[in-house]
Amino acid sequence: MTVQASGPVPSRRLVDGVLAGDRRALARLISRAEAGEEECRPALADIHRHTGRAHIVGVTGVPGSGKSTLVRACASAMRAVGRTLGVVAVDPSSPFSGGAILGDRIRMGALAGDPGVFIRSMASRGALGGLAHAALDAVDLMDAAGFDTVLIETVGVGQDEVDIVRAADTTVVVSAPGLGDDIQAIKAGVLEIADIHVVSKSDRPDANRTFAELKQMLLLAQVPPERHIPVVATSAESGEGIDALLAEIDSHSSFLASDGRLARRRRRNAAARAVKIAEEMVRRRYAAGDSTAMAAIVDRMCARELDPHGAARALLATLDEVAP
Repeated sequence: MTVQASGPVPSRRLVDGVLAGDRRALARLISRAEAGEEECRPALADIHRHTGRAHIVGVTGVPGSGKSTLVRACASAMRAVGRTLGVVAVDPSSPFSGGAILGDRIRMGALAGDPGVFIRSMASRGALGGLAHAALDAVDLMDAAGFDTVLIETVGVGQDEVDIVRAADTTVVVSAPGLGDDIQAIKAGVLEIADIHVVSKSDRPDANRTFAELKQMLLLAQVPPERHIPVVATSAESGEGIDALLAEIDSHSSFLASDGRLARRRRRNAAARAVKIAEEMVRRRYAAGDSTAMAAIVDRMCARELDPHGAARALLATLDEVAP
């Protein structure tokens, strides 16, 4: 069978291309995953069987803390020692086009032509938790394509937006001095999720105060961590602290490799991912409220025959109608 050059590329060919490290195939499959094309699900299922080799590093923190600049500096340092990496940069969505507003591929232009780096920006499109819906599909694809490390930069977390901790092997939380709070991580509710804390923009005069207060807050934490949580001062502009940060990431990777910790963390992350996808499937099915089952249950709620929790249980009882 001859495939027309102008037609869609078959998924099988794209899967083979991704596994061979073909950047165009990788970009096309990420685009299909981001568009939510059901036709690409078998291809992504095939890709998933080839994942688990890359070290997944999540970089999060409040907007303005310097995440993008730090990711760029870390990527450059990793390339300097011969590592390959993929970057998934989640940007805020335009309320008009739905596309990414900031565009990390522009901010990381110096790396764009490097064959050892693949950068993909994607719009959050209203997703809570700091991650776009297709972000982890993109991570799987970069992992299967053979990149040593995959960096995920979140859109910028707020209270309870901490999905990254259920997606990454190592979570880096970035704080910066001078943003109106002494320690932004506390306000964001993410102090306790960090495997590594970074104080960016350390060349600023008030950086030492932020660094000291973070260290103090970690000492006063009610639940002692199973591992000492380092705080690293960095300046992405000068390069100060970047090598120290990479050393801490490697140290955490080695820590996870001992006593089955990595397997346990990835099992936890896999469970969280499956539950989140299931939630999205249920939400898409019932959000419109036009299904027969939904309409009948809503009628009973409005007639005060069912309370909201009873209605939710009734909805869950209809899930056997959903195709696996």
